[in-house]
Amino acid sequence: MSETKPSGFASGLSVFAAVMLFLIGIFQAIAGIAGIAKSDASIYAHTADNTYVLSLDTTQWGWVHLIIGIIVFCAGFGVLAGQVWARTVGVLVAGLSAIVNFAFIPIYPVWAIAIIALDVAVIWALTIHGRDVAR
Repeated sequence: MSETKPSGFASGLSVFAAVMLFLIGIFQAIAGIAGIAKSDASIYAHTADNTYVLSLDTTQWGWVHLIIGIIVFCAGFGVLAGQVWARTVGVLVAGLSAIVNFAFIPIYPVWAIAIIALDVAVIWALTIHGRDVAR
């Protein structure tokens, strides 16, 4: 087999994904710090018949977002370094971030949907040319 360089597009997508992971991590951390600082409110995600699916106060949501933000941010360093394992971790943490933000939609819908859209873009960028970048 001949060794070929990864395409410029594939390399560009990896850099895009790494930068987006940094930004998502920072956004999640900001949301987390804001939630921890505003610890006096309770937030309930409930169904149509008012049964509570998630019962977390803002401090608990804050810690969830802060921890995920740190993990997502760190995954960005691995992706930027070109590590194949970091691409897998990046996809997993972006997926986890999307799931957490899906649960967060009733509280801050615009913020949560924006982060979900960024997560989907990262997952796409990390998976579209995986074999090219691995070379």
